[in-house]
Amino acid sequence: MLFFLAPSAVPLVLFTLVPMVGSLWVSLHEWNLIGTMRWVGLANYAALLSDGDAWRALLNTVLYIAGYLPLVYIGGLGLAVALNRVTRGRDLFRSVYFLPVITSWVVVALMWKWLLNPSEGIVNRLLALMGIEGPGWWTSEEWALPSVILASAWKDLGFVMVILLAGLQAVPRDVLEAARVDGAGAWRRFRDITFPLLTPSTFFVVVISLINGFQVFDQVYVMTGGGPAGASEVVVERVYDLTFRYGRVGDASALSWVLFLVVLIVTVVQVRLQRRWVSYD
Repeated sequence: MLFFLAPSAVPLVLFTLVPMVGSLWVSLHEWNLIGTMRWVGLANYAALLSDGDAWRALLNTVLYIAGYLPLVYIGGLGLAVALNRVTRGRDLFRSVYFLPVITSWVVVALMWKWLLNPSEGIVNRLLALMGIEGPGWWTSEEWALPSVILASAWKDLGFVMVILLAGLQAVPRDVLEAARVDGAGAWRRFRDITFPLLTPSTFFVVVISLINGFQVFDQVYVMTGGGPAGASEVVVERVYDLTFRYGRVGDASALSWVLFLVVLIVTVVQVRLQRRWVSYD
């Protein structure tokens, strides 16, 4: 049995578990990646309590999730419902909408950075044609984080769509037809039958999206670099800066473990609460 598990277990141990234990050990030291590590115990964790930049990064991460999750779920659900009614070309449309998901984040972020360019971007030019003055987007403290949210939601819509579309196609047609015959309209059929039966897919999407949201980095790094003035700096971006810009590897490791615990707690709470709203019947 162990022989057959080895191809998966060995990389898991070497590239996941060992680095995790190593980062935990580093978090208890003061280190700059070059010199000798100096034991400081829990001082790095205590320092995070008074680190305003770390708290700001955590707040920005929460705000990112608060904007990203509803946008990507509602958009993905809308696409899934629309495609579920399509009988011809469904696979083609599904492939087109899923294409951004498998596209490199660097490519997507650069594309959106160009689209949202305050002076030359297509978005602001279209707004100008309608008599609307476009915002500064990723160059503005107020709009930098919404810019990242918009790009992130656009990229991940296809993933949410595919999951929810699979859930929609699993809804029994005879139940929907019986409700229609009994006089239930389209909205009532969706509210009372389709959506409750879609809750397992919704639960999966919410859990995965939250975990990914807490780990957001690529699009922030490429589009804004955490700026301007830290307005879009998220936790993983802060970990990166502490490690490679400031040489505070112990602080960065401590912050990464705090993030791990936050994600773990949020996931456990979701799993416990699913019994109240997820229906597997």
